[in-house]
Amino acid sequence: MSDTVIRVENLGKKYRIGIAPEKFPTLRDAIANTLKSPFQRIRKSLPAGKKENAADVIWALNDISFTVDRGQVLGVIGRNGAGKSTLLKVLSRVTEPTEGEVTIRGRVGSLLEVGTGFHPELTGRENIYLNGAILGMKRIDIERKFDEMVAFSGVEKFIDTPVKRYSSGMYLRLAFSVAAHLEPEILVVDEVLAVGDAEFQRKCLGKMSDVAQEGRTVLFVSHDMSAISRLTEETIVLEKGELVYRAPTQQAIDYYMSSGFKTGERVWAADEAPHGAEVPPQAAPFIPLALRVKNAQGQVVDLIRSTQPLTIEIEYRLDEPIQALRVGLYLRNMRGAYVFTAFDTDNPEQYQAMATRPPGHYISRCVIPADILNEGRYALGMNASAYRVKRYFQDLRALVFNVDGTGAPGKQWAENRRGVIRPRLAWEINQVDN
Repeated sequence: MSDTVIRVENLGKKYRIGIAPEKFPTLRDAIANTLKSPFQRIRKSLPAGKKENAADVIWALNDISFTVDRGQVLGVIGRNGAGKSTLLKVLSRVTEPTEGEVTIRGRVGSLLEVGTGFHPELTGRENIYLNGAILGMKRIDIERKFDEMVAFSGVEKFIDTPVKRYSSGMYLRLAFSVAAHLEPEILVVDEVLAVGDAEFQRKCLGKMSDVAQEGRTVLFVSHDMSAISRLTEETIVLEKGELVYRAPTQQAIDYYMSSGFKTGERVWAADEAPHGAEVPPQAAPFIPLALRVKNAQGQVVDLIRSTQPLTIEIEYRLDEPIQALRVGLYLRNMRGAYVFTAFDTDNPEQYQAMATRPPGHYISRCVIPADILNEGRYALGMNASAYRVKRYFQDLRALVFNVDGTGAPGKQWAENRRGVIRPRLAWEINQVDN
């Protein structure tokens, strides 16, 4: 018997844009459609028939094919809008594909978004039994796992409270616990762990690792590259609805993190907005102009010595005054781990002076001191926002640059130092006589 439990062949999912959802058909509608269907088929076959407007159609998935073996933990990564969630919804039978075929051998447990499959009017206890029944579990099996699920979720005090009164974190805790403990052969987990706190995220990752070691299959979607790296051995990369790369996880992460970047300088055209659903389509009155990496001589570069200071410039324009604006950057390594985040109003004096930033042309500039970054490749993103009020603009994948470690501390040994920083620390060596 084959060990393949998921087979996806030429899968496609099409959505029409701007079309109002259809009402549920009545019996009268069904009879009328049956009578009209022969004439509709004839009309569509005629040359003058109305053709579907390609501008009204978006392919969330397009000609995707892959297989997943029993016991495999497969990562799924890609930018927002790449089709990751749509793929998992098709595999979980939440939505039907437009074309292609999906073959699944085994019971599927899904955690696609907070509260999926929960009835808000039912208590946590009732929802556990409901979800178990939906997954095909017998009552005796649910009862055997019940105490373990409740203990894992940490919502014992509220288990007999309707879940509509749960916070998003409590919702997530119980939903994940149910999905992971009811022993599905295939566990599908979308990017939902970010809702939980750090301790619960560690518990979830540990539980998924246990599920995989038990021989069950896991599909895991996340923007957290470190979680993908820890949990999975193989990963697929989606881009604009297409499967563009499949490889061992570290290779797939390297491919994903290095694709689509500018090097050294990123300039935004007047009508350009960064790709990705997390970016507002209209950033006005904040208008991004450029993001640059410069060496000590003021030259735009994509390679810098670790022993030299590095200047980062963010150029932008404000068409209207903005209150409490902060403009800053995210620095990550190519494994997706954040090195640091910094904003131009982190200094309290600057924050007070720029309480309202008037219209005009600006450059926010900072310097990363010498002897800080380790050698390697780094990704630079930018953000403009008013904290907890509005995010005007964000591009997490604006550009990349490289750091050359020549002359860095410890280079007398031919070893690759671990970590994203390689600071030159002030050491003292003193001999203490007894």
